[in-house]
Amino acid sequence: MATKIKQILQKVQRNAVLFSSWLSKNGIDRKEQTSYVRSGWIERISQGIYKFAGETPTVYSILSSYNSQLDKRIHIGASTALDVRGYSHFVAMGKPLAYIFSSKNQRIPSWFEKGEWDMSVRYFSSSVFGETEVGLEMMMIDGSHVLLSSPERAFMECLHLSPVNYSLMDIYYVMEMLTTLRPKLVQELLEACTSVKVKRLFLYMAEKSGHSWFKAINTGVIALGSGKRVCATNGKYIGKYDITIPRELADYE
Repeated sequence: MATKIKQILQKVQRNAVLFSSWLSKNGIDRKEQTSYVRSGWIERISQGIYKFAGETPTVYSILSSYNSQLDKRIHIGASTALDVRGYSHFVAMGKPLAYIFSSKNQRIPSWFEKGEWDMSVRYFSSSVFGETEVGLEMMMIDGSHVLLSSPERAFMECLHLSPVNYSLMDIYYVMEMLTTLRPKLVQELLEACTSVKVKRLFLYMAEKSGHSWFKAINTGVIALGSGKRVCATNGKYIGKYDITIPRELADYE
């Protein structure tokens, strides 16, 4: 029995989760999986989901396992992706927050979303960029290969979740740090983005920050929709982008 488990350990991290269907494809059928649980090699997390005995899966190792073993494309985004890349500004009280995104036709399982892990999971199913994977990149985090948003995409995801999950003032403080965004990628994302609010706020903040990369953006081909967008109660109206934003942000210099 130990031989097969050792072979599995050569393919995954020790803190990975193991999906029954994947174990079956790798030579351990359901009957053997039950035997491994009884003999103490693996432990059951949920129906058909296991971990190595004595190991503690992390949000990153679970997401990596979920994507690689089940051929999914769930990703880490918004402020979590920015934090990983060193753009730290959002400070959570208690456990760190893991902002996880999927397309509309995929969903993370409830045992993952509601489980007790090293990070608190905040999950969103979103089509804000349609079905495109522009701006998604693989990165090694604590030994796990994790799909996460580039800084360009992650910042726009923060705008998408504002003002419920982030204040626009806090988001702008991050924009001030984003001196090296890639204008080609920014252009692709803005053209793919389906949210008028996100596009108008991004362009306003990018212009206000004065970053050199903003000059390379062709705003003329970005569809900004029609009608006003109110992003703050009793805020200040910005005519150029037809948005109402917090006065604190409008007056900030």
